[in-house]
Amino acid sequence: MFHAPQTPILAAPRALLTLPLLALLPDTAPAQERRPSHCIAIADATPGLQYIQKASFREPVAEFSVRLTYVSHSSYLLQTPGGLSAITDYAGYHGNVDFIPDVVTMNHAHSSHFTSAPDPAIPHVLRGWSETRGEAVDHHLDLGEMLIRNVSTDIRSWDGAEENGNSIFVFEVEGLCIGHLGHLHHEPNDDQYAALGRLDVLMVPVDGGLTLDTASMVRVVERLRSSIVLPMHWFSDRSLSDFLAGVSDVFAVVDEGENALEISLRDLPSRPTVHVLRPAYLREAE
Repeated sequence: MFHAPQTPILAAPRALLTLPLLALLPDTAPAQERRPSHCIAIADATPGLQYIQKASFREPVAEFSVRLTYVSHSSYLLQTPGGLSAITDYAGYHGNVDFIPDVVTMNHAHSSHFTSAPDPAIPHVLRGWSETRGEAVDHHLDLGEMLIRNVSTDIRSWDGAEENGNSIFVFEVEGLCIGHLGHLHHEPNDDQYAALGRLDVLMVPVDGGLTLDTASMVRVVERLRSSIVLPMHWFSDRSLSDFLAGVSDVFAVVDEGENALEISLRDLPSRPTVHVLRPAYLREAE
């Protein structure tokens, strides 16, 4: 269900829910209280109408908007009007440019999703796993213009399953709720869906098996029913095509060969839409 764009400012919706930080084994792991989030709320109904525009990563972001640039693999660059920036599943390289993001998030299922030596100039490095194996990490970074939080999930590992080894990161900015599924290895349970809240924009791995198989990932996407879905983490157009075929009954599909979108709350499409972006490392304008 969509929400009504009541204001372009990060205002609190009608109801805020305090929800548990959900473990995958709720019978054995105690729940922790989550801090309030404007995304964890009952959504209203009407999306915006205007279309999305693309822009270079060096250009200012329009007021009340967020820019998303597909950099590589599972890495997206998020930028705000005030100049804040975050890179998801950061593996240590984002292009041959002089650019230090304010925040990087990482997951450790594979080395292509994290770096053990992030640039010390990066102010905030958010790891999606805890140093204590199996323990859920709890991020709630409020930078004023951007709030970043996480919901822990399990991953497969060489020696079996690892509880809480992945994080779904949620970025709350300019009234939008933007989710990055990371290296998701299982469908979230009901508590985890509740902890995510509404997600206007969803970055989803569509490799077809290294994360979730295509049918399972389609179920996740259709349940979240985000206004905009951005595929990532595919190794051939075959798995991408399989995913697009699986969601085409519900979602419109747009593929214009671009690698960036600029989105505002009032511009969300009336029909849920998959926007296929093509990865490209950051580079200076020619």
